[in-house]
Amino acid sequence: MRHRTLGDIRVSAIGLGAMPLSIEGRPDRARALATVHAALDAGVTLLDTADSYHLPGAEPGHNERLVARALATYGGDTSHVLVATKGGRGRPGGGAADWTVNGDPRHLKRAAEASLRRLGVEAIGLYQLHKPDPAIPFEESVGALRDLLDEGKIRLAGLSNTDVDQIRRAHAILGDRLVSVQNRYSPAVRDSEPELRLTAELGLAFLPWSPLGGISRSSLDGPAERPSDTLGTFHQIALERGVSPQQLCLAWLLTRSPTVIPIPGASRPQSIRDSAAATDLPLTEKELSRLNEAVQRPR
Repeated sequence: MRHRTLGDIRVSAIGLGAMPLSIEGRPDRARALATVHAALDAGVTLLDTADSYHLPGAEPGHNERLVARALATYGGDTSHVLVATKGGRGRPGGGAADWTVNGDPRHLKRAAEASLRRLGVEAIGLYQLHKPDPAIPFEESVGALRDLLDEGKIRLAGLSNTDVDQIRRAHAILGDRLVSVQNRYSPAVRDSEPELRLTAELGLAFLPWSPLGGISRSSLDGPAERPSDTLGTFHQIALERGVSPQQLCLAWLLTRSPTVIPIPGASRPQSIRDSAAATDLPLTEKELSRLNEAVQRPR
């Protein structure tokens, strides 16, 4: 497993997005724990969760408690594992799409303290503002992160779903204690190219969420259907290399910037093992050229 830096912490170049272990279609508890354990066995040292990763209308924190349990029951050393969580969103209703936003500083501080208890730690390794709240001045939400840092309740701060202007404003407030930005980014969704460039400029880690967007079923599920659109290039090269399209996609993402640390989701052990192996899949210049040309084509 190759590594990259997040602030002053060395973490695996591929993380685990734990959200699929707690939302709709989630696996049973035994398989969920086995999935996190498989990630740790594969050398993954960055686990990404959030207080809002639970079924709609359920008690917050299911995913955080699950991650804490997985770490507590793992047979090896977990002292080097960085758990990143988020606050500022919720799922209070019964609908699958019922996501709310709350960036009130008082709420963020209460949420962070609740996450602390669920994770069973003295300080959260990385705490991220899940999404800016249009009803709350952005600087006030970021100010809550600053206060949590000053109080020692969180060690590092990050942002999620933010634009270039917001990243610059947060950086002006937090300085080098702001270490990461987590935005949606994949071969099919590259709206965050400006944010990716800015994070490289500022030395911030860029954590793509939904990094496998646009890549269809993995060969782990049986023969993958080769898409006819531009992303078919990923499937073609994966076939040539004898790997899954997902693994090839993650290897490509790692070439986008030395600050990129993808956090693919997984709900079974073999999926995260396959994803983790992307750090050991070097791409040739010719392959990179084909892939970069493919993602630039109009869809």
